[in-house]
Amino acid sequence: MKIDRLLGILSVLSQQERVTAPYLAEKFEVSRRTISRDIEVLCKAGIPLVTVQGKNGGISIMEGYRMDRTVLTAREMESILTGLRGLDSVSGTNRYRQLMEKLSSGSKAVMDERQHILIDLSSYYKQSLAPKLETISQAIDQCQEIAFRYYSSRGEGRRQIEPYLLVFQWSSWYVWGYCRKRHDYRLFKLNRMLGLETLECHFAPRDLPPYEIRPERAFVLRIEAKVLFQPSARWRLIEEYGAESFEEQEDGRLLFSFGFADKEHLFSWLLTFGEQAELLKPASLRTELRDMALRIGEIYQT
Repeated sequence: MKIDRLLGILSVLSQQERVTAPYLAEKFEVSRRTISRDIEVLCKAGIPLVTVQGKNGGISIMEGYRMDRTVLTAREMESILTGLRGLDSVSGTNRYRQLMEKLSSGSKAVMDERQHILIDLSSYYKQSLAPKLETISQAIDQCQEIAFRYYSSRGEGRRQIEPYLLVFQWSSWYVWGYCRKRHDYRLFKLNRMLGLETLECHFAPRDLPPYEIRPERAFVLRIEAKVLFQPSARWRLIEEYGAESFEEQEDGRLLFSFGFADKEHLFSWLLTFGEQAELLKPASLRTELRDMALRIGEIYQT
C-alpha cells in the first residue's frame, strides 16, 4: 500500500543521512519513477527533502530540519515486530516480518532475535484457520461480502455479512461485520464457520460504530452456578476462571461460583471433571445433570 511505502521511506530517511533512489526502489520493490512521485508527495506534506545529483548524491532530509530521527524508538519497533511475528504464526508466512524489515531499515537493534516476548497465535486449527483469515482479509480490503454456514448452540444456518474487522479475542479468532439476516453488527467465530466463500457483490463501507464488545455483552450469563470441587481440581479452576472464582472450605474442598451462558456449556465443562465436581445450584439443573449421567452410564452397560 502507498501509505505503508511513504512511512517506510520516511523511516529510512530519518535513520540514514542520505540514500539513493535506486536503493529505495529496490528496497520497496517499485520503480524509480514511483519513488520520485513518493518523494514529491512527502515534500507536499511538509517534509523538506533534498535531492543531490552526481557522485555521492542522493535523497536526504534538509539540514537543520529537526524531527525524531527514529520516528519510532528501537524499543517501540521491537514491540511492533513482536506483534507482527504473532500474525506470521497464524498465517505460516514471513510476510509481516518482511514488512518490518523494510520499515526498520535493517536495524540490527530492532531485528535482533534475542527478544524477551514471543506471541504465538497458532492453534490446532491452523490448517483451516489460515485460509479463512486470508479470505476474510482480502474481502475486507476489497469491500466484498462473504457467506458461510454457521454453527452455534442455537442451531445452524447460512449467514451473509459485510466483513469489517478481524478480531483475536477470548483466545479465538472472530470476524465482526454487518449481518444481512439480523440487520445489525454481529461477531462470528471463525472455527464455527464452514463453506466460507467470497461473493461477487461489493458493498459501500458503512459509518461504523466503535468496536466495543465486552465479554458480558457477547456471553450473556443466564445461569449462576455453584459447584463443589475436590482439591485436585484447584489448578484447572485457577487456569480457567481465576483464583477469585472459588473459596476453600474447611474440609479442603473448593466452592466455585460463576455465571454461564447456557446449561450445555455448564454441563459439558462439569463432565470433564468426572467425580471431582458436584453441582449444587441451580437445583433444577442438578437433577438434569444427574439424569444425563445415568443415561451416559446406560450407554456403557452393553
